[in-house]
Amino acid sequence: MASQEESVREFVAVTGVEEERARFFLESAGWNLQLALGSFFEDGNDDDIITLPQPEGGSSVSRSTGPSQPRVTSFRDLMHEAEDESDEEEGQRFFAGGSERSGQQIVGPPKKKSSNEVVEDLFKGAREHGAVPLDRSGKGPGEPSKAKAFVGGGYRLGAAPEEESTYVAGERQASNSQQDVHVVLKLWKTGFSLDNGELRTYNDPGNANFLEAIRRGEIPLELRQRARGGQVNLDMEDHRDEDFTKPKVAFKAFEGEGQKLGSATPELISAPPTSQQDQAANEAQARSSVSLDSSQPTTNIQIRLADGGKLVQKFNHTHRVSDLRQFVVLARPAMAAREFVLMTTFPNKELTDESQTLQEANLLNAVIVQRLN
Repeated sequence: MASQEESVREFVAVTGVEEERARFFLESAGWNLQLALGSFFEDGNDDDIITLPQPEGGSSVSRSTGPSQPRVTSFRDLMHEAEDESDEEEGQRFFAGGSERSGQQIVGPPKKKSSNEVVEDLFKGAREHGAVPLDRSGKGPGEPSKAKAFVGGGYRLGAAPEEESTYVAGERQASNSQQDVHVVLKLWKTGFSLDNGELRTYNDPGNANFLEAIRRGEIPLELRQRARGGQVNLDMEDHRDEDFTKPKVAFKAFEGEGQKLGSATPELISAPPTSQQDQAANEAQARSSVSLDSSQPTTNIQIRLADGGKLVQKFNHTHRVSDLRQFVVLARPAMAAREFVLMTTFPNKELTDESQTLQEANLLNAVIVQRLN
C-alpha cells in the first residue's frame, strides 16, 4: 500500500493533477507508473476519456501484481474500429514514422471495380433516369411504328389533255446544321464502342467524362456535338461477357465517276465509204511514193490504222518518222483532215520528234499504232 501511495505522489508531482485523477490512471495501468504516465500524456484531456463501469458487489477488487490491460477507451480507438470496417472499400492503411499521433497515415488506392460492375453501374444509372428496355424489334414498349413520309417533289398531271404537267417541289429538309442522331453504345468485357467504331477501354482517363455522363443518365457532350442541336437517340447493348469484335464492313459498289485510261488498241472510226478498188489504188500510190535505196539496209514497218486496217511497208533505216505519217495520209486520204499521232506498242510511247530516223527512234521492224486526237 505504501508503494501505491508513493506512486500516486510521484504521478501528482510529475503531472500536477489531483490525487483522485492520479489514482484513476495508475489503477488503469495496473499501478505501473511509467505506463500510467504514458497513458496520461496521450489521453489526458477530460473530454477524451471514457471510463468503464465498475463491477457491482463492493469497492474492493482483487488485482494481480503483474501488468493488466488498461481500462481506458478513447474516441480514437472507436474511430479505428470504424476505419477497419471500411478498409475493404477505401484501401489498405499504412503508417509512416513515429506513433499514431505524430506519424503520417497513408491510405492505399481503393479496390478497382471489375468490368461487370462497371457495366452494371452504367445500366443502373440509365434505368434510374428513365431509360426503357427495348425488345428484339428495337421498339420500346407501346411505341408505335412510324412510316417515313415522302418528302420529295413530283409532277401534277394536267386536268385537260392540252394542259401541261407542272412540277411541284416538295418540302425542303432541315439544314445539315441540325440533325437527329441515333447511336448504339455497346458495352464489352474490356471497354465500349459506338456503333461500328473502335474499342474504347473503361480505364482510359479520356473516357471518364463519357462514362460518368452515362452513369448520371445524361447524353455525353461528344454525342450532343454530333447532333448539332438535334435529338440524340442512344441505345445501350449489353456485351459484358464478350470480347470486342469489330463488325465486317459490308461491300459497297463504287458509285462515283472516273476516266477511261488510254489503250494501245486503236479506236475504230467510221470512215467515208470507199470502194475496195479506190482503197487499193490509194495504198498502191502510197507504196510508190516511198523511194527505197537498195544499197542501204531496209526494215519492215507495220502500221495499225484507226479504222481497223493494217499496212506493211519496207523503209530504209534513214527514213524519218515524218515519212511514216506521209505514208499513212496517202494510203488513207481521209486522214489528211484529222489530227492523229503515231505511237509504239511496247512500251506505249508517242513519237513526238518526227525528224528522227527510224534507226534513231528504235523503230526497226516495229509495230506502229495510229491514234486519233
